[in-house]
Amino acid sequence: MARPDKSAAVAELTDKFRSSNAAVLTEYRGLTVAQLKTLRRSLGENAQYAVVKNTLTKIAAGEAGITLADELFAGPTAVAFVTGDPVESAKGLRDFAKENPNLIIKGGVLDGKAMTADEIKKLADLESREVLLSKLAGAMKGKQSQAASLFQALPTKLVRTVDALRAKQAEQGGAE
Repeated sequence: MARPDKSAAVAELTDKFRSSNAAVLTEYRGLTVAQLKTLRRSLGENAQYAVVKNTLTKIAAGEAGITLADELFAGPTAVAFVTGDPVESAKGLRDFAKENPNLIIKGGVLDGKAMTADEIKKLADLESREVLLSKLAGAMKGKQSQAASLFQALPTKLVRTVDALRAKQAEQGGAE
């Protein structure tokens, strides 16, 4: 029979898995409390970084409908629950791991789909959502101005062509 405190911990973790866009499992062995505090700050307000018990986390992920590989739950584990932009949090974890090799990204989940550590690193290489949206808007604006120029050029070209035809007819009419 489960103890009430463990049941509450599983329920809390299950809620975090369900309410977050992404979750990244890491191994933090060898990091100091100060380094963990720095890591939490570097993730920003869009992510919560929590040290968790492997068994309870595995149960909570299962209850949230997420299937994660057993090897992710080996060794001391901490989870970054991301509620904002997953790319931003993945970049924060990747950058912190470069400076502190004791932080190991094990894997995670994005929108209910399990991800490997390599996939999370590729996610970190993407540009943020805002940058991608601004590039898309710029491309769309460029296409609109090209279309406007094309539509504006058609009547102008037509007028020039008609004027050239009139001039040619006038020359031919005057030559006869």
